[in-house]
Amino acid sequence: MPETASGSSAPPAAVVVLAAGEGTRMKSAARPKVLHGFAGRSMLGHVLAAARPLAAERTVVVVGHRRDEVVEHLAGIAPEAATVDQDEQNGTGHAVRLALQGAVPADAVGTVVVVPGDAPLLTASALGALVAEHAASGAAATLLTSVLPDPTGYGRVIRGADGAVARVVEHKDASADELAVAEVATSVYAFDHALLRDAVTRLSTDNAQGEEYLPDVIGILVADGHRVAAVIASADETAGCNDRVQLAAAHRTYNDRLLEAHMRAGVTVVDPASTWLDAEVTLEPDVTLLPSVYLHGATSVAAGAEIGPDVTLTNTSVGAATRIQRCVAVDSRVGAGVTIGPFAYLRPGTVLHDEVHIGTYVELKKAEVGTGSKVPHLTYVGDATIGERSNIGAATVFVNYDGVAKHHTTIGSHARTGADNMFVAPVNVGDGAYTAAGSIITQDVPPGAMAVARAQQRNVAGWVQRKRAGSAAAEAAARALAADAAPTEDEG
Repeated sequence: MPETASGSSAPPAAVVVLAAGEGTRMKSAARPKVLHGFAGRSMLGHVLAAARPLAAERTVVVVGHRRDEVVEHLAGIAPEAATVDQDEQNGTGHAVRLALQGAVPADAVGTVVVVPGDAPLLTASALGALVAEHAASGAAATLLTSVLPDPTGYGRVIRGADGAVARVVEHKDASADELAVAEVATSVYAFDHALLRDAVTRLSTDNAQGEEYLPDVIGILVADGHRVAAVIASADETAGCNDRVQLAAAHRTYNDRLLEAHMRAGVTVVDPASTWLDAEVTLEPDVTLLPSVYLHGATSVAAGAEIGPDVTLTNTSVGAATRIQRCVAVDSRVGAGVTIGPFAYLRPGTVLHDEVHIGTYVELKKAEVGTGSKVPHLTYVGDATIGERSNIGAATVFVNYDGVAKHHTTIGSHARTGADNMFVAPVNVGDGAYTAAGSIITQDVPPGAMAVARAQQRNVAGWVQRKRAGSAAAEAAARALAADAAPTEDEG
């Protein structure tokens, strides 16, 4: 569900997202670290979504490792963002310096927000609180921090006697006393642009990693006599993802957050542990989600619908009071009062109008089914249009593919097609028409006609006894024939 940033401060001059790192702990040859993600977004996408409500004048993403893939991804999710190359990853301070020099005018006035590209749990409210506190305090810089039960690996926030931030010390460079501090920097900052621009030119590489640390800007600002403030946020909002274990944990946290928001808005979730949503899913009040439901992409579900158990919907809209169970649907539109399943498959291009029934082991692809029509069971409907209030018999196949091209079948309104029919496209069945069971329909059926397209039955007497002599079937047939030939009591 979308968030808004809190606070009423002026929009930042820029948001800088650091997304150049390789992320070796992801152990991935398939994609850059920041393009891993969950809930329908990359980690970078989550960060940009959290920052978007700040309405910054410009968004700058620092790219480096596999930059072309990251730039291509940005073109799809944030085409307004500028990119700056960090060909050599010489630290976060170096990345920010390049971003300012490459994409932020030197005379820009206001706040620069810096966020890491691998913090997908960041929220708009946390960033809004950071910017608001930065503006209210008049600080040169404001840090977003968290207090962790185990701060191992994180930079420690060292405060002065007055409670203001004195410096941030990286874990590798911290003393024993500093390592005992539980408040950590989250790599999320709000800076005065002019002061930041000056400070990053004064960074040193005299540290354990030989890099320009952005946290060292805090010490520079303090040494210059400027005040540095901090806003403490929950670790659930600031946690980064360095490997797939952390990514899975973040996904669970994010999913719990989404479900809680939907439940507080009137959605019933019977089993949150087995229910997973993407970020863009929309649910109206009085929707019920039963166990093992997975809603992906831009799926939307209207009021009163019941989804599950065992349902996966991707980019699918569902109308009010519809009931779907044990079904997979992709890129489909489902009307109101529809019943689907169990064990149905709606492939891309399926459109079901109101009050349609789709039953067990039915598959549809590029099929439009009119109001009140039924496809109850064991049927494939591909490249077809079915009118209103028609019934499709069991075990029907819409034969849409000739080995080269797909062809369309049209079934009219109030039609009744028999069981075990094959409609060899292109073919049309008129309104009110019937087709006999077992028919292979290769020609158009006029409105109101009965189409019978099957061979006349012929019984070859004695075939089993001649061709299968001695078999169980032959013996059974012989007994039945003998019983039929025996005189009845009346005849005796």
